[in-house]
Amino acid sequence: MKFKLVLSFLLLTTFFAAHSQEKRSGKSIKKEITMTEKGLFKVTVMYPYSEGKTFNMEYYEAKHMPWVAGLLGSNLVKYTIEKGLSGGAPDQPLPFMAIGIFYIKNLDEYRVALAPHLDEIRADFVNYTNVIPSLFVSEIVK
Repeated sequence: MKFKLVLSFLLLTTFFAAHSQEKRSGKSIKKEITMTEKGLFKVTVMYPYSEGKTFNMEYYEAKHMPWVAGLLGSNLVKYTIEKGLSGGAPDQPLPFMAIGIFYIKNLDEYRVALAPHLDEIRADFVNYTNVIPSLFVSEIVK
């Protein structure tokens, strides 16, 4: 009788622990998904890799991106910086050395905020790279 009672207790404890774990992991996934919301705009600045090209990630992370982010004011939701590691397949060259992404609320406000500073922004490129970046603007749909 004691054995059945202990076994039942262990089974119930395991069930509730697993159920609780599942609920918690579901919440964290949901939280992660809602961090980047539908309707935001994403400005992606890509620095292509090629032989002999350089990129100073420390400067980009500490100086350039925070400065440009500050110009965007409250329109900026967040920004991210990505460092390229490898291409998609073995022996494939690295497509991008770095990618900077701005998540913004309003595309027109973004353009208005940066327009008077475009020459300054471009002039700062020499402080961290010898590459001309490519821009891609998109809307988050999901």
